[in-house]
Amino acid sequence: MRGNALGPLTVCLAIVTVLMGHGIGVRAGQGGPRGALLFDRLRQEMVKRDIIGGGITNPRVIEAMLRVPRHEFVPPDQRRLAYMDMALPIGYGQTISPPYVVAFMTEKLDPQPTDRVLEIGTGSGYQAAILSGLVKEVYTIEIVEPLAQRAAATLKRLGYSNVFVKAGDGYLGWPEHAPFDKIIVTCSPENIPQPLVEQLKEGGKMIIPVGERYQQILYLLRKENGKLVKEALQPTLFVPMTGQAEAQRQIQPDPANPRLVNGDFEEELDELDSPPGWYYCKEFEVRRGGDVPSGQAYIAFRNQQPGRPARALQGFAVDGREIRELGLTFWVRGENVRPGRSLQESAGVVITFFGENRAPVGEKAIGPFLGSFPWRKESHRIPVPPEAREAILAIGMTGAVGTVAFDALELRPLVTRQK
Repeated sequence: MRGNALGPLTVCLAIVTVLMGHGIGVRAGQGGPRGALLFDRLRQEMVKRDIIGGGITNPRVIEAMLRVPRHEFVPPDQRRLAYMDMALPIGYGQTISPPYVVAFMTEKLDPQPTDRVLEIGTGSGYQAAILSGLVKEVYTIEIVEPLAQRAAATLKRLGYSNVFVKAGDGYLGWPEHAPFDKIIVTCSPENIPQPLVEQLKEGGKMIIPVGERYQQILYLLRKENGKLVKEALQPTLFVPMTGQAEAQRQIQPDPANPRLVNGDFEEELDELDSPPGWYYCKEFEVRRGGDVPSGQAYIAFRNQQPGRPARALQGFAVDGREIRELGLTFWVRGENVRPGRSLQESAGVVITFFGENRAPVGEKAIGPFLGSFPWRKESHRIPVPPEAREAILAIGMTGAVGTVAFDALELRPLVTRQK
């Protein structure tokens, strides 16, 4: 599955905490019975913490998440992170989506044992493997041929015999096997591809992220009387659908002029719980009125369970070949903020930079914010690695308890590189 660029806030600190807690070293991808038992335990903990804890209730989906070995679908050097709720690079500029995203999309698709499902964006094959035990057949298309070949080999080795992999442009679908009961798209076009609409069976469902490169909404579509009925689920961020879909894209990001969207949280959409522009928001509330440093609204994160993430993310394009430094300003307020299970579980702001292959190339953490304090304005200079091509801004708490609030986040280029 190809998907989102980043998981929890303060990823590096969270990784350290998890690895220390389980005694996992840099060779955590070791095989043998001991390695298998370790991965089984980590997978069970991940499902309890991030899948069930995240609100997934479908017992068949939960069982699939417990059964499928995610570590088999990530590169060996990433296996120590396989059961964290975060995206991981799988090569060729693609990523495997966080487990919660996989479970959420699968649950919304409502897979049935008789379904024939089309997946667009095979990636490493993980989403197809999850669907394999829930439906009759899975037809999956990957535009990057080496990834398609690798996924097919992995799925065959692990015994997923009802999954059929094709290398090709997913925009065109797979007409030879249409119509499909369900379609799941794990990469984002600017508009819904018409061939996929035509290949969806009457009464069928499609789940797909649609929108601009860094501003997307995950939709659940139902085909009724030949037309699509849309349900907006949540803001999201997926890698772009390439090929014909990318050639038709009208709005392109501007990596030489990075900006945040809805940094003051004034914008809202009735059909979405999360504030537009921000995705994977957890344990949050957009508050209006009262003591507000800017405008009428701000976002607050509240958590009383040590170890549980409470955060919001936003992606943006930034070209490290052109921009040497960013300026970031924001207002922050704390109410009895305390570390979670360790000092690493704290509140703060993190910008993680990614290169052309969507692997991390640098990170800047601001914080930790602890204790109780009134609204205060923070201004920071953020160095941009020359290899950076995009970034994720994360705000909130990683496992800390208490309440932290943010408002009026602004990002702008500060220093450009001389050419």
